[in-house]
Order: sequence, then structure tokens, then C-alpha cells
Amino acid sequence: KCHGLLVVALTDENGRLLWISAARPGRTSEITACRHDKLTARLREAGLGAIADLGFVGLDDSTPDADPAVITGYKAAKNRPLTRAQKLSNRALAAVRAPAEHGFAHLKNWRVLTKVRTAPSWATALVRALLVLTNREAAR
Repeated sequence: KCHGLLVVALTDENGRLLWISAARPGRTSEITACRHDKLTARLREAGLGAIADLGFVGLDDSTPDADPAVITGYKAAKNRPLTRAQKLSNRALAAVRAPAEHGFAHLKNWRVLTKVRTAPSWATALVRALLVLTNREAAR
């Protein structure tokens, strides 16, 4: 059987990859991986914030008075459609996230990642090496 891997990454506003988490089995959810890495606490310590997709709704469970470490869009429910303002907010967040998605795409260009079917501990070293190579290629 072939098993996939899950890797969570952070980029800057230009799409350059800054950090990659340890590789985990593909069955792990993204939000669980972030909670395991204590990502929100680390972002707060560094005085940084992150803009994430809808898969990360609920990750930042800080007090309402604190500045958010992770900003996500709004999800619609069956009985509660999004308001016009929420749709505009989601559109603005998607525009800001577009360069980050390009950064992920550069990482996925490495064909070796399509063939990796190994233990996550072995794949972590490979993915972090590819992070360095991707940043070097993007700097050219």
C-alpha cells in the first residue's frame, strides 16, 4: 500500500517558504498537526500572524481581546449562508493568500515528492532539504 504524507508550511507575503513542519502520515489533519507543533504559541512568541485557509478554522482559540495569531475566512453552514461582508472578507483573504499558494506550488514541483512512500521520519529530512533547494532556486 502507498501512504501519503502531510507537511505544514509557512511562507512570507511574497511566497518564499520559511518553515516546514515534520512530515506526518497523510491521515493526520492539518489542524491537528498545527496543534501538535504548538504553532499558534510560536507565532505569538515571535510576534507574527498567519493567514490560513478554511481548514484551519478554530485553530486560534485565544481570548477575544488578544490579537489573532491565525486569521481564517468564514464558513457557510446549511442553515446560515454567508453575508455579503463575509464573502468580501473571504475574497480579500484569498487574494492575500495567493502568493503563499505559489510558494507551496514551487515545493511541489520536485518530482521526488510524488514518489516518496516512506516513514515520515525519513521524509522530514528530505522535505527540509527540498525547502533549502526551493528557496535557492527561487532566489535565482
